[in-house]
Amino acid sequence: MDAFGEFLQIQVDGIEPPEDDGDGFIAEWGRWSWNDDQPTLSFRRQLAVTGPGELDDPDCRPEYWAVELLLVFAEDPAWADLDSLGHQNTGFDFAAIGAARTAALGDARRFMVSYPQLAALWRAEPLRSELNLEQVA
Repeated sequence: MDAFGEFLQIQVDGIEPPEDDGDGFIAEWGRWSWNDDQPTLSFRRQLAVTGPGELDDPDCRPEYWAVELLLVFAEDPAWADLDSLGHQNTGFDFAAIGAARTAALGDARRFMVSYPQLAALWRAEPLRSELNLEQVA
């Protein structure tokens, strides 16, 4: 998560401001059919991108893009009940880059490691990983 934290602090030009949810992050976990129901941990940064000259246009609608690091793990008794935690993500956070984002990332990390299953998953070596860039909603 340290590398993800550094990535979240990189300023990106051409996005909506923080008060308009222009740049946010979320961590997600679970078992999903598109990963063969294997235990998965995902770190995602979502950006609301506006084209050059469109930032001042009140009718402009941004495009939403996500950069995701997906980590897929082998089965292990330490996280066998991963889907029964009651939470499947940290929720999106759109804190501004800098100290506010550092604090928000720390909150997300503390939330995740408060669950023994996620703490164990966090320390494990993934079977595979993917880095994806995709347009979302």
